[in-house]
Amino acid sequence: METRRDAVFDKTVLITGATRGMGRRLALDLAGRGATLLLHGRDRARLEEAAAEARAAGPGTAVRTFLADLADLDQVRAMAARISEREPRLDVLVNNAVVGGGATPLRRELSRQGHELRFAVNCLAPCLLTRELLPLLTASAPARVVNVASMGQAPVDFEDVMMERGYEGLEAYCRSKLALIMSTFDLAGRTAGSGVTVNALHPAHLMDTPGVREYGLTPAVPVEEGVRPTVRLITDPALSGVTGRYFDRFTDTAAHEQAYDPRARARLRALTRELLA
Repeated sequence: METRRDAVFDKTVLITGATRGMGRRLALDLAGRGATLLLHGRDRARLEEAAAEARAAGPGTAVRTFLADLADLDQVRAMAARISEREPRLDVLVNNAVVGGGATPLRRELSRQGHELRFAVNCLAPCLLTRELLPLLTASAPARVVNVASMGQAPVDFEDVMMERGYEGLEAYCRSKLALIMSTFDLAGRTAGSGVTVNALHPAHLMDTPGVREYGLTPAVPVEEGVRPTVRLITDPALSGVTGRYFDRFTDTAAHEQAYDPRARARLRALTRELLA
């Protein structure tokens, strides 16, 4: 069931990657519903533009901004600390920021800490941000974590997680998104009974976003097609107790088989803990 566009949602929502693509449109939708918005971006000018647009979409809506480059885990920690210090509550965390396949997909890129860039931004950063904000989310419960994943999923090669051999950007993206889904399931198990739900979704196939065009793919649907199922996961009362699931748009479905492999999940959990130490 989709949530009506005019439904009031008087909650505090943090959206990462809110300056363009689906993150920006998601902010506008939630602003129109009355949500208090915490918008993240890594470009100050684009972040202020997105905030101004959200305020115009929801007159009287509170919008606050947080600047950080998610390719630097130290900046992720610092942003989480600022949010925890300044915000009295956090009802929803939407880990939406993403690095796609890239315009030069055969060029392997690294994060500030030297990790493969897509694994760092698409998996490590949301895991770290969620971990650091979990006390605030728990104190605000019932609360939700929504991880924007993808139907593009490829198994993580634990012998070469950072893809030092045979690198290709879209393959790296697909591996990082499956890793995010695996981490989603893992965290949902650890937070069971806390009042914090954790789910992942594929919002829509080939949305008209900068990342899709940058890689050279032809967009198939407008960004709004991805906003609708994401808003449902954020706002729908019927999903208040649902956790540890992967949704393909509106359908609760199965992810890649590796996401259900306890040994693979344990290896990823140990690796993530080591890299975020």
